[in-house]
Amino acid sequence: MSRIRVNSFSISIDGYGAGPDQNIDHPLGVGGEDLHKWAFPTRTMQQTLFGEDKGSTGIDDDFIARGFENIGAWILGRNMFGPIRGPWPDEEWKGWWGDNPPYHVPVFVLTHGKTGSFSFF
Repeated sequence: MSRIRVNSFSISIDGYGAGPDQNIDHPLGVGGEDLHKWAFPTRTMQQTLFGEDKGSTGIDDDFIARGFENIGAWILGRNMFGPIRGPWPDEEWKGWWGDNPPYHVPVFVLTHGKTGSFSFF
């Protein structure tokens, strides 16, 4: 039987995973990056998100690295994929990350009863 697991997800003590008022200038919502600021300096995040050969190692990096191991596919909520609301205007939008996403396996975007499938390798 297949398993679903949740990896690499920060959540605030009051239960939020992003800030309010998400938009193109604030992909994680206003103040949302503060929730994840512990992860961005790690070596794994620097390599995975930005292609940089730098970053901190240690317990935080070990935790982040485990979150990227053995992933067969990513399932994203629509807001995690982009700022577009309402009908999809076209297929041009590649996500917040542009042409080099951190996902190197199939990605499924949940969209109000429909699932869009995107291949990012």
